[in-house]
Amino acid sequence: MSDVRHVLVLPDRDAAHEAAEALGERFGIDEEPRIVRDALAGEDDAEDAQWLVVLHDEDERLDPRELDAFAGEWDGWREEP
Repeated sequence: MSDVRHVLVLPDRDAAHEAAEALGERFGIDEEPRIVRDALAGEDDAEDAQWLVVLHDEDERLDPRELDAFAGEWDGWREEP
């Protein structure tokens, strides 16, 4: 087993929660993904944040391209490690 993690970057909290729920249905994952608020640095965007959905893929069965396309459904993307 390895410690493979995928990070999906989404534009807002609602999108992150919707995507996290849909991950189980679409990809059949058992473990609930972790949702993390990531504040954007900078003077102009002190109030801005992006939301991360972090999921473990210890068996390495999830296709990174499919996850990227999945995140794109919410105007997001899969962050490369």
